[in-house]
Amino acid sequence: MQQEPEHRARDDQAGGRVMGLGRTWAVALVGMRGVLVEVQSDAGSGIPEATIVGSVSTAMKEAKHRVKVALKHSGMRWPDKKVVVNLSPADVPKRGSVFDLALATSILCADRQIEAPLAERTVHLGELSLDGRVQPARGVLPAVHAAVRAGYPHVVVPQANAAEAALVHGAQVTGVGHLIDVVRHYGVTIDADLEEQVRRSAPAQPLEAPHAGHSGPDADLADVLAQHQARHALEVAAAGGYHLLMEGPPGTGKTMLAARLPGLLPALGDADALEVTSVHSLCGTFSPEAGLIRRPPFESPHHTASAPAIVGGGSGIPLPGSISRAHCGVLFLDEAPEFPSRVLETLRQPLEAGYVSLDRSGAHTSYPARFQLVLAANPCPCGHAGSPHSRCTCTPQMLRRYRSRLSGPVLDRVDIQIGVEPLSQAELATAATGEDTETVRARVLRARERTRSRLEGTGWTIYRQAPGRWVRERTAAAGRRLTRDLDRARDRRQITMRGYDRVLRLAWTLADLAGRDQVCTEDIATAFTLRTRERHG
Repeated sequence: MQQEPEHRARDDQAGGRVMGLGRTWAVALVGMRGVLVEVQSDAGSGIPEATIVGSVSTAMKEAKHRVKVALKHSGMRWPDKKVVVNLSPADVPKRGSVFDLALATSILCADRQIEAPLAERTVHLGELSLDGRVQPARGVLPAVHAAVRAGYPHVVVPQANAAEAALVHGAQVTGVGHLIDVVRHYGVTIDADLEEQVRRSAPAQPLEAPHAGHSGPDADLADVLAQHQARHALEVAAAGGYHLLMEGPPGTGKTMLAARLPGLLPALGDADALEVTSVHSLCGTFSPEAGLIRRPPFESPHHTASAPAIVGGGSGIPLPGSISRAHCGVLFLDEAPEFPSRVLETLRQPLEAGYVSLDRSGAHTSYPARFQLVLAANPCPCGHAGSPHSRCTCTPQMLRRYRSRLSGPVLDRVDIQIGVEPLSQAELATAATGEDTETVRARVLRARERTRSRLEGTGWTIYRQAPGRWVRERTAAAGRRLTRDLDRARDRRQITMRGYDRVLRLAWTLADLAGRDQVCTEDIATAFTLRTRERHG
């Protein structure tokens, strides 16, 4: 490395710098919210030791050991002085090893091993290994977005995260693979022999693509034979963003239908794509090569998943769960009654609010959770209740207990509830190939465009977002007689007030799918059937 400049103290004082003090920046993530953190390091007289202050976790306190060894193996030195590092603001919790790179840079600035005024305006993100390599980190996308929004567009990130960071508009990204790259970025000349020796002792680590929850081409709706009512329900759910329950024996195509719903949904806009991609960046399930996530995600957790796995959780600052990874997409719960009741009940608040709030000791976070819920259920534990061809072996108590797992409050929030019946051999032999995904998706997009035009100026884009009072007033304006039968069903307690409003929303979506300007009695009747699985008179 280059020699230290002479008369450094004189130059520091003349330039107005505080001798022995180095500054740079990092980002602390509290859920989806990024807070800019100033990393200040002082290298002064006293017994050589290092102290890190500023509401730091145990992993942060251990960072001084990683940074010290990483500096040694990168051809630099740890100051033989008393080093104090402060992370400000102190009241923001700071967890994880993503602050390593900022700590190393600020300490090198404090010891004047690098002269880097630019470092005082740069955000550094990344974990250091003991040999000086800069390891990839989670949550780089929301962290860089927070930095740019705060007026700090210069960011130094791990090379493996550079493509992800570059997705943020306005970010000026420098990707680094080793601590030597950081030092060179700030104008320090590295001896070639030393660099060769360092890099030989720190071989490049192969990068593995993160697991993505939704990859490959969408499954085609044409693969589903017959099942006309279920296909129609799926189309209505896609057109209005509605929640869906399918009940039927095993092997009737419930899972196939659910897997094809994302292919019917419109691509995500810029704001939604950034939010969805940020969630997956936090979870480590995002590969940046294809850019922002534009396809609606599809999450299908197993019925043994715990409540924290579904809604989010963990020690310290909670991480997003399945419902947040399904934001702007589909959350599919196969064998829904097999999920613990506690897990299903935790869905009630996110279904209404579109986000989930998680409180832990010392941390309050909220994550977006505006998803479409698709439930699949058998009619009974053995799956053969009501079948004319197979004998059900379940006792009345088993059947009652099984069905009670989907509570009334949860079911009342599910807009469409249909039965999916098995097909006979004759029906399978004569079933014609149904419409493919592209054909149905085109119809869904046209219906959504009509809905958007109707709701222009309201701030909503689909009827599911509109409050019940507004939908009732809109329907009444189309004709008081339209809801006469629906009013009777409500008075007979066949449907709750929440269900009443959901039927009206479904009816307007049916009108948009049919290209009609007004809702009609037939739309309300069909919507009631989709809602309750029975025809009302």
